[in-house]
Amino acid sequence: MRGEIHEGTGLQYVTMVPDEYTSDSSYPLVIMLHGFGANMQDLAGLAPVINDTDYVYACPNAPIPFELGPGQTGFGWMTPRGGGTPDETANSVKLVGDFFDSIFKEFNVAPGNALLLGFSQGGGMTYRCGLSRADKFAGLVALSATLPEQEELAAGLPEKRTQPIFIAQGRHDQMVSEDTAHSAKAFLESNGYSPDFHLYDMGHEISNEVLQDLIPWVAKVLPPKA
Repeated sequence: MRGEIHEGTGLQYVTMVPDEYTSDSSYPLVIMLHGFGANMQDLAGLAPVINDTDYVYACPNAPIPFELGPGQTGFGWMTPRGGGTPDETANSVKLVGDFFDSIFKEFNVAPGNALLLGFSQGGGMTYRCGLSRADKFAGLVALSATLPEQEELAAGLPEKRTQPIFIAQGRHDQMVSEDTAHSAKAFLESNGYSPDFHLYDMGHEISNEVLQDLIPWVAKVLPPKA
């Protein structure tokens, strides 16, 4: 696969495309949103693991820099643990929505021929930005994530609620509790969704066991390029 960093006018992002990709070709798109403290390259390594020939991938960089330690900068979609403001969250949501529009055009992706995946805080953004865009995304993947603002999300849900959703959670996760994942599952089910819910003997991570379940799920929900 070929990787490239793009500056853009909004969010900086990295793309991963098959070696055979050309600008006039059309591939299904997978967008991946990283977690707090990471950056756009954090999930890009999943691209060749999921499928290195039949999808294009785009990983935006979260807009807010955070000092993690001496000489260490990470990025987040919002200040963690409730430390942010509604305006901060709304700005990130708008930036992500604008990114969706531009990346769909860049890769000539038809509505519905894409999947949105997020890890940790990026999984929360996947819920925020993906549930209301079932026309754009054939499915959602939330890995070790918290489902935020349930009342606000419920108000923005589409009338048709058949969007497939893959949830993965570690039993030993010290950042996102198992109860939090069960709460997300209960919310989705109470609103008419049928999420694929998976628990693993892992911490706050994406294990090989997760990938063994996720890869065939992605191929089923978002068929590879013919």
